[in-house]
Amino acid sequence: MWFKQLKFFVIDPKQIPDTQTLSEALSEHSFTPIEGLMKISEGFEFATSFNEDFVFSVDGSDSICLKKEERILPASAINELVAEKIKEIENKQARSVGRKERQQIKDDVIDDLIPRALSKTAYTHLIFARKHGFILVDRANANQAENVLSHLRESLGSLNARTIDTVESPTSLMTQWLLDGVADGSFELDQFCELKSENGQVSTVRISGQDLSSDEVIQHVKNGKNVTQLGLIWQDKISFVLSHDFSLKKIRFLDILQEDADESDDLPSLTASIQLLMSENLCVMLKELIEHLGGLTGK
Repeated sequence: MWFKQLKFFVIDPKQIPDTQTLSEALSEHSFTPIEGLMKISEGFEFATSFNEDFVFSVDGSDSICLKKEERILPASAINELVAEKIKEIENKQARSVGRKERQQIKDDVIDDLIPRALSKTAYTHLIFARKHGFILVDRANANQAENVLSHLRESLGSLNARTIDTVESPTSLMTQWLLDGVADGSFELDQFCELKSENGQVSTVRISGQDLSSDEVIQHVKNGKNVTQLGLIWQDKISFVLSHDFSLKKIRFLDILQEDADESDDLPSLTASIQLLMSENLCVMLKELIEHLGGLTGK
């Protein structure tokens, strides 16, 4: 499965147990469906649809999957039922309902609704890129990515995965590239950016579908705005939006990679090909990006 977003972490490959040990550890924390009054359930799921194993390993990259099931309880529906019950008490008993009683009524309403509520399911995929010392998470949101790592730490006992901290900030580099009208190395500017002002009053400008090297766009930087998101293309293979927090959004793997993967003629081979091409190219790209940012700080 091609990732569409990315949050990544640095890890010592020696910390990662071998594939069999990793699979056994994840199986001890496997997903169990919601039942009774449970509001949410999270656990590890089989890594692929064709193999009942919690790890799918391909040439130094191990993929895993965290499954989440959550009850859908609309706040508007809860508040409406709570208001009805409070009104009924006030009318029948001729008294007002206090704060603690209101909270108890709300808790009772939720407990009554949970067994009948619909649920939604979400999957988060993660790859241990052993050869490169990265963990790749198919999430751009920091809290969601960290949630997967928390489940991994619980399963493995410990996991020292570090967030990316570089000498130069992504905002500084993106702003300089936009000011120059050109990116460095294997990167080139795409047609999207977001800029924000540094003064006390926040001002945001989003530009899409335009030549970012134009004077009109560059003038925003000259007027004091910094780039917080920037569309980039790497080696004509991957397009994405780099964010100020080092997350990647709107990732697209371009034709040159898609065609290589499509040469596979069955689902296991296709899955392996996608995982290998995706993880290898993402890791090489990330390493180059880190170099442009002056390298890791070592914190």
